[in-house]
Amino acid sequence: MCPQAAGRARAAPRAAGPHNVCRLLGRRAHGFYARDAGVAHRNNLGLLRKIMCQESTKFKNVWTTHSASPIAYERGRIYMDNYQCCISSIAQAPRILYQKSKCSKSEKIEDALLLECPLGEMLPSPSDYKSSLIVLTVQNWLLRLSADSGEVLEKVYLAGSCCKSFRYLSWDTPQEIMVVKTVQNKLPAAARQAGIQQSVLFYLAVFQVLPLSFIGMLEINKKIFGNSVTDVAVSNGILIVMHSMGLVRLYNFKAILEQFMEQPFDLGQEFNWNGQAGVVGKYPFGLPCNIKITDTPPLLFEASSLENAFQIGGYPWHYIITPNKKKHKGVFHICSLKDNALAKNGIQDMKCCSLEPDWIYFHPDMSGRIIHVGPNLIKVLKLKEVKNHADQMEIAEDFTIVANRENCVNNTVTVTASGRVVKKRFNLLDDDPEQETFKIVDYEDELDLLSTVAVTQIGADGRAHLDFHCNEHGILLKSIPFRESWDVTYSHEVYFDKDLVLHIEQKPNRRFSCYVYQMVCDTAKDD
Repeated sequence: MCPQAAGRARAAPRAAGPHNVCRLLGRRAHGFYARDAGVAHRNNLGLLRKIMCQESTKFKNVWTTHSASPIAYERGRIYMDNYQCCISSIAQAPRILYQKSKCSKSEKIEDALLLECPLGEMLPSPSDYKSSLIVLTVQNWLLRLSADSGEVLEKVYLAGSCCKSFRYLSWDTPQEIMVVKTVQNKLPAAARQAGIQQSVLFYLAVFQVLPLSFIGMLEINKKIFGNSVTDVAVSNGILIVMHSMGLVRLYNFKAILEQFMEQPFDLGQEFNWNGQAGVVGKYPFGLPCNIKITDTPPLLFEASSLENAFQIGGYPWHYIITPNKKKHKGVFHICSLKDNALAKNGIQDMKCCSLEPDWIYFHPDMSGRIIHVGPNLIKVLKLKEVKNHADQMEIAEDFTIVANRENCVNNTVTVTASGRVVKKRFNLLDDDPEQETFKIVDYEDELDLLSTVAVTQIGADGRAHLDFHCNEHGILLKSIPFRESWDVTYSHEVYFDKDLVLHIEQKPNRRFSCYVYQMVCDTAKDD
C-alpha cells in the first residue's frame, strides 16, 4: 500500500465519527472518551457523592477554634488574624500552613480574593501556576500573596496624588478581570458648609490577573451619571449604577473602557502625564486615572426596584425586581429582558409573615432556574414556553422543599387543665424560632447538590442541621446535625466543600468561632 493510501485508511475512522456538538457532548457524558482528563475527575466526584450520601457515612466535628478577629474560608484554607494565619482544612486534622507576625493597623487587610491558575495557558512565572490570594490593605496597597506560604509575590500601590480610599475587591469576569473600588467620596462638613462641591463619587481600578496587569482607572462622576448615584458595581462586562430612588442603570463597561481610554499604561512603566511623573503602581505615585468619561455612555437598560434589588439570568434572559414601593416588599416580578414583559405566573409572593424577608435568586448551576426561599418553604422554579405561544414564557414549579413542622401546633384556642378556654390574640410568625426555619441555601457545584440549613430554637438552645438535596429533583439525600448550639440572633456562615463542612459563627462583641466537620465512615469504635 502506498503512503498516501495508508494515510487515507488511517484517517477513515476519524471521518466517520460524530461532528454534531450535541452528539459529541452526549457521547462524552456516557463515557465514550475514556482518555479525556475530565472523565476520571467526574467519575471520582460521582463516587464521592455516593459515599457521602450513604447512611453509614457521618460528618464528625474534628476541630473547633475561637478568635477575636474575623475568620474567613477559601477553598480548603481557613484564614484568621486578618489573614496573618492560614490553616489547611484538607488534612485529617487542620494544620497551620503559615503564621505571620501580627501586622500594624496601617497594614490591615480590608478585602481579599482567591486567585487560581487558569487551565491551558502559559504564564510568565512558576509562582503563577499555584493558588494565590489578592489582598487590599488599608493603606491602598494591592498585594498578591502565596496561598500556601503567605509570601508577597507582587505589590501595587493604588492611590495617586489625590486621596483615594480603596476598600472593595470584586470580579468583573471571575479569575480574569478584577475591579478595585473606593468608598464613596464625601467632603467634610466644614467643606460642605463652605460651599465646596464634590463631583467624583467613586474610583474604579481595573486589572487583568495572571499575569497581573493594569487596564485602567476611571471615576464615577455625578456630573455624568447624576446627583442621585448611591453605589456602583461591575459584573460580567456591565457597569451597574444604582440611584437613591431605586433606579438601576446598566452600561457596557467594555465599551466605556475602549471609548474613554486616554492612554494605556503598564505596571512598572515610567510616565510623565498630566503634570505627574513617576512609575505606574509604585509609591507614591500609584495609578493614573487614564479613563475620563466625558459624556454619558449609551444606556443598555434601566429598571426601578425597591432597595435597588435587581438580578439578571435565565434563558432566554429575564430579570427579577421588586416594585419600588415598601408595601410590595417580598413581592418579586420576573420579566423578560427583551421587552420587559411580565412572565406568565411571573409575580412570586409567598405572603410571609416573618421578621426576616424571603429571598429569591437565579440558580447558580447555570440551568436558568430560580430559587425562592421562605421561612418554611423553598421553591425551585423554571422558565418554559407558554403552550401555543412560543414568544411568551411562564414560571412553573420544578420542585419544592418543605421544612419539617409536623410537631408544630399553632392553635389560636387552647383549653387549660381546669377547663378554661384561652384565646390567643396573635399568631406565630412564619419564622418563629420555635419552628424549623430555613436560614441558608447553597449549591455545591462539583457534587451537584443543593444544601439547606434549617434551625429550631427552643429557649436558649438552638439546634440546626445541614441537608443535602438532589439538585435535579429536590430529593433529600443526607442530613447532618450540627453539634454546637445555634443562636438565631448571631451571624452564621456555612461552607460545604466536597467532604468538608465548615460553620463560622459571629457572636456579640466581635467574638468568632469556627467548627470544622469532616466526612468519616461510621464504625463500632466511633459509636
